[in-house]
Amino acid sequence: MTGIGTAPAIRPMRAAECDAVIALWHACGLVVPWNDPAADIALALSKPCSTVLVAEEEGGIAASVMVGHDGHRGWLYYLAVAPMRQRRGLGRAMVSAAEAWLAEAGPPKVQLMVRATNTMVLAFYETLGYAPSPVTVMQKWLRDPSA
Repeated sequence: MTGIGTAPAIRPMRAAECDAVIALWHACGLVVPWNDPAADIALALSKPCSTVLVAEEEGGIAASVMVGHDGHRGWLYYLAVAPMRQRRGLGRAMVSAAEAWLAEAGPPKVQLMVRATNTMVLAFYETLGYAPSPVTVMQKWLRDPSA
């Protein structure tokens, strides 16, 4: 439930909405210099194992979540709710829609990454049943992120 009114219309993003979704991600502080959000969207929309879901409210993009899987693990990325629409259940609705998309796709679990210092977001996911995983995430850059 998203407060007053009916549940939001959650659906796959249309390619023409790329700029609106990127603007939402900027407004939510999700864009970092080493990730190109347009390239991330293009990749997600080009594969059958991933998509970007959006919620429309009042004629605009109010929320988004990128969702995908590798066959074994589902992943959530870029969960964003417009700052003026936060704390009304829209984030919960987006996670639920992403989980439903993954359940239909088949992977047995879903994962996400949150910086340990982002305590508000960690608490949000904990209310949805997510728990820390006893793993260490390691990375290696295949391209120079400053290029």
